[in-house]
Amino acid sequence: MSRTVVVTGAARGIGEATARRLAEAGWKVALLDRDPLVTQTAERIGAAARGYVSDVASAEDWATTIERVRDELGEVDDLVSNALVTDPTPLHEMDPESWQRQLDVNLTGAFHGVRACLPGLRRHRDGRIVIVSSVHAAFGLPDVPGYAATKAGLTGLTRQLAVQYGGEVRVNCVVPGPIRTAQWDRLSEDDLRRSAAETVIGRIGEPSEVAGVIAFLLGDEAAFVTGSTVTVDGGWSITKNSS
Repeated sequence: MSRTVVVTGAARGIGEATARRLAEAGWKVALLDRDPLVTQTAERIGAAARGYVSDVASAEDWATTIERVRDELGEVDDLVSNALVTDPTPLHEMDPESWQRQLDVNLTGAFHGVRACLPGLRRHRDGRIVIVSSVHAAFGLPDVPGYAATKAGLTGLTRQLAVQYGGEVRVNCVVPGPIRTAQWDRLSEDDLRRSAAETVIGRIGEPSEVAGVIAFLLGDEAAFVTGSTVTVDGGWSITKNSS
């Protein structure tokens, strides 16, 4: 059976890599992003993909977009909740508006997405959700209080959804570590080398390597996996736990 998956934050990075991986594996893929670039990204992926400019923080956008997805690609079978914003600012310097925007996109955006997609996910008692969190959910690192709080919230949301919809929808969480995405572009080469050295493998990961884990969790081989949190960080968290 051909499946339709919605991937948020899909204009670039992990979202784009995931959409490409799933399209190559036979999914029909709806790419959602606030950035208009998402339509070009979908065109590069090919005929199995459609791009939709949509703000995940808006319930109204979700309702409109999912209606279009159903018309163009069919009912939604699976969801990858990956959209994010971050503001690397200490809490005492952060504007309340910035804090709220991070909550709205990173955490409430996942809430809106699950609500919008649930009717499709539940209809065959075979829906799959993957929520993308971050190693920031579990480790104290400077200057990312809003981002870390929302990512920790996503790991808790994963467990709650897995329990609530256990017989109908599998729900799992992926926790990336240092992955070469746009967020890392602001770092110097020295900072990148230091981050790579903190991993066990000794390098920064690629978005495609996170996409592979997401594809596994959405696939039939993970049929008995739900409520799990899978870390994809090259062993970075091992060194943090050991120090």
